[in-house]
Amino acid sequence: MKNYHLRKSSKKTFLSVMMASALYAGCPQAVFATVNEVQVILQSSTVKGQIVDENGEPIIGATVMLKGTSKGAITDLNGNFTLENASKGILVISYIGYITEEVQTNGQGSVNVVLKEDTKRLDEVVVVGYGTQRKEELSSSVMSVKSSEFVQATKPDVAGLIRGKVAGLAVISPDANPLSTSQVSLRGVATLNLGTFPLVIIDGVQGDLNSVSPNDIAQIDVLKDGSAAAIYGTRGTNGVILITTKSGKTEMKPSIEVNSYISFQKINKKLPMMNAAQYLDKVQQGIPGAMDNGARVDWMDEILQTPFNQTYSINLKGGSANTSYIASFDYTSNEGIVKRSKVDMIYPRINVVHRMFDNKLKIEANLNGYQRKYDIGYSNDVYQSALIFNPTSPVKDENGNWTEIARDMIFNPVALLNETKGENKSTNLRAYSAITLIPVEGLDIKFLISNETYNNFSGYYETKKHKSTTISKKNGYASRSTARNENTMMELTAQYNKQFNNSHNLNALAGYSWNKWNYQSASMDNYDFPSDDYSYNNIGLGNALKEGKANQSSYQGENKLIGFFARVNYNYKGKYFISASMRHEGSSKFGKDHKWGNFPAMSLAWNIKGEQFLNNIQAISTLKLRAGFGITGTEPGSAYISLNSLNLGGYGYYNGQWTNLLRPGGNPNPDLRWEKKEELNIGLDFGFLNDRISGSIDFYNRETKDLIGSYQVPVPPYYSAWITANAGSIRNTGLEVSLNVVPVQNKNFTWDSGINFSTNKNKLLSLSSDKYFSDSYQNVGNTLAPIQQPTHRIEEGEPIGNFYGYKSIDIDEDGHWIIEGADGKPKPISEQQESDKKVLGNGLPKFYLNWNNTIRYKQVDLSVTMRGAFGFQILNMAEMHYAAPVSLLGGDNVMEKAFDNVYGKRPLAYDQSLQYVSYFVQDGDYWKIDNITIGYTPKIGKNKWVKNFRIYGSISNLATITGYSGIDPEVGITGQTPGIDDRYRYPSARTFSLGVNLSF
Repeated sequence: MKNYHLRKSSKKTFLSVMMASALYAGCPQAVFATVNEVQVILQSSTVKGQIVDENGEPIIGATVMLKGTSKGAITDLNGNFTLENASKGILVISYIGYITEEVQTNGQGSVNVVLKEDTKRLDEVVVVGYGTQRKEELSSSVMSVKSSEFVQATKPDVAGLIRGKVAGLAVISPDANPLSTSQVSLRGVATLNLGTFPLVIIDGVQGDLNSVSPNDIAQIDVLKDGSAAAIYGTRGTNGVILITTKSGKTEMKPSIEVNSYISFQKINKKLPMMNAAQYLDKVQQGIPGAMDNGARVDWMDEILQTPFNQTYSINLKGGSANTSYIASFDYTSNEGIVKRSKVDMIYPRINVVHRMFDNKLKIEANLNGYQRKYDIGYSNDVYQSALIFNPTSPVKDENGNWTEIARDMIFNPVALLNETKGENKSTNLRAYSAITLIPVEGLDIKFLISNETYNNFSGYYETKKHKSTTISKKNGYASRSTARNENTMMELTAQYNKQFNNSHNLNALAGYSWNKWNYQSASMDNYDFPSDDYSYNNIGLGNALKEGKANQSSYQGENKLIGFFARVNYNYKGKYFISASMRHEGSSKFGKDHKWGNFPAMSLAWNIKGEQFLNNIQAISTLKLRAGFGITGTEPGSAYISLNSLNLGGYGYYNGQWTNLLRPGGNPNPDLRWEKKEELNIGLDFGFLNDRISGSIDFYNRETKDLIGSYQVPVPPYYSAWITANAGSIRNTGLEVSLNVVPVQNKNFTWDSGINFSTNKNKLLSLSSDKYFSDSYQNVGNTLAPIQQPTHRIEEGEPIGNFYGYKSIDIDEDGHWIIEGADGKPKPISEQQESDKKVLGNGLPKFYLNWNNTIRYKQVDLSVTMRGAFGFQILNMAEMHYAAPVSLLGGDNVMEKAFDNVYGKRPLAYDQSLQYVSYFVQDGDYWKIDNITIGYTPKIGKNKWVKNFRIYGSISNLATITGYSGIDPEVGITGQTPGIDDRYRYPSARTFSLGVNLSF
């Protein structure tokens, strides 16, 4: 909440002199309406004045009405107005987003008014499916975050803006790779084999987190429960994120906003691998596998850098009485802490809105997109090789050639960075236009059409000095690929708003939606080139193509989604609310017997505070009970798996010659349908002491049925042994609590504090159905070579995310693992049986806690965001592979702790092979000081050019409190194998930023 100094001044007039003579014996004094910050001065029966905001900026288009009459005026470009014959009466001054003021003129002739921003009213407006609602009217679980509340730090994508701001929405950034995007999960795991990312809608059009610049966003709303998301049918199971971008306003002087920041990063934590001196000590001890190759190299230093990142954002906006516009341009250059990991992004955008026929017709046109370019020089092999390459091996040998080891997975990391050439370029163009007609008061008819086209090109080349030649004899390798995706959408909606007898409020929506997706791709590769000069630009020169060893492929697919939807919102006297919606939707991905599905929802709310028995209890400012139920769905991942398909495969001898055989491509399934999620949500919104203390509590129970998966079937009658079908179910239950407190609020100092807590418990109810049978469990994941075991087990009656392996309880006197057998008794690891495996932990946090604080003192602001995850385990893959003496046998480097005592006894034996045991499954609980930002906004005063100026600095990923021994406990939470700290993982980083915000 903002605090401002009162604005007062005085001028001597005839009235002030008379009043001063009578009241104060000659002391001149102006007459003030202090409540409304109004100065009133008598001049004539004509009232003139100026309306400004709290920054002294004129408010254009404010309405000034003489109360009880139809007489009024609109403020001009300087915020001025003139009203005839209005010196006696009450002026009502109003403007959207500001508190309405009433001013008694008392015969005064000049009125200057400062309107205050109505923060509470702005916060009440939330975006829901195909429209908006006031927060007090909501009966579903919806969370809204305004741009002023965004996390102020460098972000990989839009999700970073609201990280820690929404209870139940987990936003994870597992590493500092500039090409990475956030992992997002809302209310647990709702599906097994399909995507878990929420649906993203940007200004009414489906997109993703990279579709829009974070600097262009005005508001983000999250539809959390089924009753809110059901209006989106088969796309709403994982929740919906609605993004509203900034726009211009009518009657607005042209203004320019500039936002820019620079930043650099430092690696947060390095894995404690042995340095050259420690490695040489093992050589001198005669440790098997340790060998001195004569050099002293810190391979991690060879690949790391101190990156410099920069972002520049500029937007121009303004408007006349009928037309408003905004145009923006963003450029971002992000380097990673590993060399040759860099991405450049450009975001252009223009939006124009024109109103005609007394605002009965509104036409909106929008064009935006992005261009993305990054170097393909970095790969996971670079980081892993830098970890384990022998620190005594030289970067190059005496002949100037790269030092290599002729063994899989171990490569010279510097050579990998220097002997590759490549780039990836992608462009995304989003265009939409909307026409809104208001034929009668309260009825809005809107037609929207949009098109989004994504084009990608990738080219890659490995030189003749790359390991693909020096080891694999490829003699130069090149590849190229292209992809094009297009999404076309048309929507027609009609929305009617009406109030009856000042008690009944009705909002009705009906609509039709049509979507078509077309996607195509092509790729080729070749090797054995006469020269490196052509790189990937003359790929036909490679001899592998002539020998039939090169690869070429192409693909095209298409699917459609059509929906009819309706919703009715009704409330009585602002106390009793009901909302009901239905979507009837068809998808070309479904089987012929289930092309269409119905997705109903209903929610109720009772504004208890509105009841008479609470009217006199001033301490309670908000009290509302909510309940909702909704059904959403999930589409199959592929467009054609329900259909008959034919493939060419193998050869047959026919009519004297060999010919390609035509084979069935898979089993058709006309019964294939959507996954169906049924969700019940019960919530309570509360506020005390004029909402100085406010928040909400939500409990949900969601069950996903008809899970889509692959099931084994008999051959015959089926063509092949597997079919994609619906079977199985998952249940998620959870509690979410949000609490916002303003502990201190006065003229110069404000402290806003928000804390949210969420917990989730999931359970796999079934993997089978009456028609399609599966075992009661599935083993998933992979520990990778040389262990080669699954990491997780998905089992009926158990939660998703269980680690499954051998439970280690000790080591013997020779340094070999002792595990717990199936009978609960100790046994040597050498006698391991599959039946000995047990649940070792779970990779999904049981609960999340976030704490956000904003402190403002005069012109200085400080924000601190902290967050944590608790009650989960992490499989430390790096330790499992690199913290055992046996890993030294091939001449590779190992972690310092490889020779530490295990269970307080002795190090592992040199001949103890790598094993997946519970010793490497560690508690992952953590608490992060995620971001600290301090800003200064000096007083500009009456400056001709600059309206606002702010400078700030921030530190992201400042500190982590955890008992986990890996580089960062913030690991992946999506998919069937959550909680794995990959040994290939790009390291995390601490980011230091300095930024400036300017407006002209």
